[in-house]
Amino acid sequence: MTSTPDGFRSGFSCFVGRPNAGKSTLTNALVGSKVAITSSKPQTTRHTIRGIVHRPDAQLVIVDTPGLHRPRTLLGQRLNDLVRETWSEVDVVGFCVPADQTVGPGDRFIAAELAKVAKRTPVVGIITKTDLVPRDRVAEQLLALQDVMDFAELVPVSAVDGFQVGLLSDLLVQRLPEGMPLYPEGELTDEPEATLVAELIREAALEGVEAELPHSIAVVVEEMRPREDRDDLIDVHANIFIERPSQKPIVIGRGGERLRQVGTKARGHIERLLGSRIYLDLHVKVAKEWQRDPKQLRRLGF
Repeated sequence: MTSTPDGFRSGFSCFVGRPNAGKSTLTNALVGSKVAITSSKPQTTRHTIRGIVHRPDAQLVIVDTPGLHRPRTLLGQRLNDLVRETWSEVDVVGFCVPADQTVGPGDRFIAAELAKVAKRTPVVGIITKTDLVPRDRVAEQLLALQDVMDFAELVPVSAVDGFQVGLLSDLLVQRLPEGMPLYPEGELTDEPEATLVAELIREAALEGVEAELPHSIAVVVEEMRPREDRDDLIDVHANIFIERPSQKPIVIGRGGERLRQVGTKARGHIERLLGSRIYLDLHVKVAKEWQRDPKQLRRLGF
């Protein structure tokens, strides 16, 4: 067993921001692997998935939380509770604001909530998606963000082209306590594989569907096991749940075409995650108004 160097730091950080502010993409860039699903649809993240950054001098555990928003359903309220709970338990918070969007009421709402924890938890302001705008726009956004709250640091980054991702890692690590690594070397996430598989299927199912559908999709992996007579194949059986029968044809598509595309896309990501070939069996089921029903929320893992 290798000894931990003097001054080694380890601890937890989380990214917050409006839905679709680039938090999951940034988590994946720092970890160097796909541990959080990304989508152009807001409210894509529903679980706090932990990504683990291994460095010679530190271990940074990133808790990827759902976007904080004004909730309209019981699911929305639960997601917000999850976010606030996470803020109070981490060592440093990264507040993400995209470079290509004006700082608005949503950001100020989050800043006001963050100010309540900022006395004991440092907050680093992060301008994301700098690859989408010219330099002067980034400078304007930095000035606009300075007016929102008092940050420990302010840093512009791009997860897509890697701009200042290393610097952000340094700034977050500086604010961790000294201590032993929390996870074994090489481990990139502490999420159960079945949860990651379900998230990858949901990401594939979200792509290209109508605007009203993303919140209505949940995925549960019913079974995942190696095939008995084959050691190179894993059978994955999963259900995609929607809220209304009218949504079923949107997910399945004409003659099942859309569901086949979802299966093909998800299978590629899952095979890379598990390092094995998989057989993916998908079924679409209706769980009526599940976002508003406490019993169904529990059954679907919320």
